[in-house]
Amino acid sequence: METTPTIREQILDHAITLMMQRGYNGFSYRDLSELVGVKTSSIHYYYPSKDDLVLEAVNAYSKEVLASLYAIDSKLPANTRLSRYTRLFGRTLGDGDRICLCGMLASDIASLPENIREAIQAFFKANEKWLAQVLAQGAQEHTLVVNGKPEAAARALYAAYQGSVLASRLFGTKARLEDVEASWKKAQ
Repeated sequence: METTPTIREQILDHAITLMMQRGYNGFSYRDLSELVGVKTSSIHYYYPSKDDLVLEAVNAYSKEVLASLYAIDSKLPANTRLSRYTRLFGRTLGDGDRICLCGMLASDIASLPENIREAIQAFFKANEKWLAQVLAQGAQEHTLVVNGKPEAAARALYAAYQGSVLASRLFGTKARLEDVEASWKKAQ
């Protein structure tokens, strides 16, 4: 049985989508009120400030993405795990009009309060830690190209993924995202 999302859930879902499309400074409570069909005062009831809403959005997004990430079977070969990770990023793009929420907000970091910055940093670090484990596995299996320490390589790889979604959005193709994955795999 499917349930209808609550007003609070609708506000949060629309806020996440708008931030993935426009960033922190590119949406307002007025935008949300039009999408949800409520007055802006109703939004303030659930989220007294924009920062309250953004922090909850980052936490909800992080929880969902990291759950998908951790659901990738650790018994799979590293190159397969990396392919599944790439597909996760591809889903983030949707129809090509969105960017990873935390990546988008990282570009607005000067506008964000410390607690939101910390939540975004935690999201980045969790992805980098997971990627470091996959890269270490791939180096051991000889299925992935890893130059240097897996932790440093993971930071570079994650930066490449974040940049690829920007370029994919700009050029309207997921090929940029696929190029990142391909550059780390050993030729078979």
